[in-house]
Amino acid sequence: MGAIQGFPKWERKVRMFLCLFGLVLSVYALHVEVSRERNPDYRALCDLGESVSCSKVFTSRWGRGFGLVQYFVAKDSPLNQPNSVLGIIFYTLQMGLGLSVSKKAAAFLVFSSWVSVAGSLYLASILAFVLGDFCMVCVSTYIVNFALLYTNLKRRRAVQEIKEKAR
Repeated sequence: MGAIQGFPKWERKVRMFLCLFGLVLSVYALHVEVSRERNPDYRALCDLGESVSCSKVFTSRWGRGFGLVQYFVAKDSPLNQPNSVLGIIFYTLQMGLGLSVSKKAAAFLVFSSWVSVAGSLYLASILAFVLGDFCMVCVSTYIVNFALLYTNLKRRRAVQEIKEKAR
């Protein structure tokens, strides 16, 4: 698929990179969580010390359903998924909808990015003020989410300008 007239040339490549990086981070987070649940002695590559431990974060109550879903359904409910599963779904949707040039797709990309940034801010505050931990995988994910929001805002503006020129 060639470049679309009026779209920033960098947008597709940046989106693909961010989504693939987000997917890798999410799949790795899921791997660490599952490995730690199976073997409490499992040590992840991102576990560098007592206060720099991603597995501690992923296996905390906030590592599933943002720590909130368990108030509405049972802790082991299929609806209380690891945050990494939500990340996998999010980045896959971002990648797929990024192929569309429709105004609705652009609006959904921006909306879902705002939700991901709100979730990132919430989880970052839990990380810093409740868990007192530093998680490199988590912080990298937050950066990807902010970068995707910026990319999606640029996309929405480009789609609006293309639609206005077509009138």
